[in-house]
Amino acid sequence: MDGLNKSMYDIGSDSAFAILARSQELEKKGNSVINLGIGQPDFPTPQNVVEAAIKALRDGHHGYTASNGIKELRRAVANDFCKRNNVEINPDNILITPGGKSIIFYTLLMFGEPGAEIITPDPGFIAYKSMIDYTGARAVSLPHRMENNFSFDADELISLINDKTKLIILNSPANPTGGVVSEVELIKLAEGLLKFPKVFILSDEIYSRILFDNHKHISPLKYKEIRDRVIVLDGWSKTYSMTGWRLGYGIYPKEIFGFAEKLAINSHSCVNSASQFAGIEALEGDQKPVNDMIIEFNKRRNFLVSELNKIENIQCKQPGGAFYVFPKIKKENMNSVEISKYLLEKKFIATVPGSSFGKNGEGFLRVSYASAFENLEKFIVCLKDLMNE
Repeated sequence: MDGLNKSMYDIGSDSAFAILARSQELEKKGNSVINLGIGQPDFPTPQNVVEAAIKALRDGHHGYTASNGIKELRRAVANDFCKRNNVEINPDNILITPGGKSIIFYTLLMFGEPGAEIITPDPGFIAYKSMIDYTGARAVSLPHRMENNFSFDADELISLINDKTKLIILNSPANPTGGVVSEVELIKLAEGLLKFPKVFILSDEIYSRILFDNHKHISPLKYKEIRDRVIVLDGWSKTYSMTGWRLGYGIYPKEIFGFAEKLAINSHSCVNSASQFAGIEALEGDQKPVNDMIIEFNKRRNFLVSELNKIENIQCKQPGGAFYVFPKIKKENMNSVEISKYLLEKKFIATVPGSSFGKNGEGFLRVSYASAFENLEKFIVCLKDLMNE
């Protein structure tokens, strides 16, 4: 269409939401669709969190709040982050946003421009490259290979940095792979970045509580030598089953916080009051629902990995976190899009093709185990049928 900013044509979309929309179309026609595509826990928001929001509404919290979020919530975030990472955070450096994607958007607007390069995981969350392309910057793929348990190699990452590099995006535990970055690679990265003092990191830690097999989350903010150029993204959606509440946060270095806050003021003004009070209760209240959810996710993960590896021409690594498996599927004359489409249109099971997450995702399928056991069992049966055809 004439008159639009040409960058609008460079914005991609989230395949998981497109697949969700198609699933809903099929359901309207009377089909029962199992959705293993959307990244959403199948557990309800803990009741104490819901009650905190209701109380906030009844107490009259109906108006605007500070653009960076209410002070009580920012203090709760700082305390929670310190408890989990042993790093003290100034609440004034925390920006409360309507979901974690806002932090991706604002950060890439701050660093992305024509001529700039931004290093991003491949395979990686779809919004990273989509928004990099929108800014006019060049997305530089950082391979996360199956043989590395879908982590990155720090030496390879550092070799990608040049005088055009503005930002590195990290995501651990990762979407779509469930890969967890090791402390060894993070230490090497922190040391390597001393040679590149103008390069910042955006660390997407939205799945940082969902870990298995004694894996530990390590935030790049742990390393003092690079702390002044690390931005952290986290939120409530995955850990507390609050995807629809739209509540996330970013921790920004003091020197650039004001720019992120200006973007927030000019886009969403502030996050709705009730959700912010719910966010406090989520962080400070009973954590049993979270722990119970992770235990259940672990059972489902173990089942899927075991069953997938029994199928000929399928390989599946044991993911260290998040709630996805990312099996490699070899099916003659079918790519990942065709496999995903077949499962949805013929078997009424929604998954996301690996190619949606970058060129290194081709040949893989993202399968969410945020679904009941019987749905995962049906998926295995249907996938076996496909592989045997």
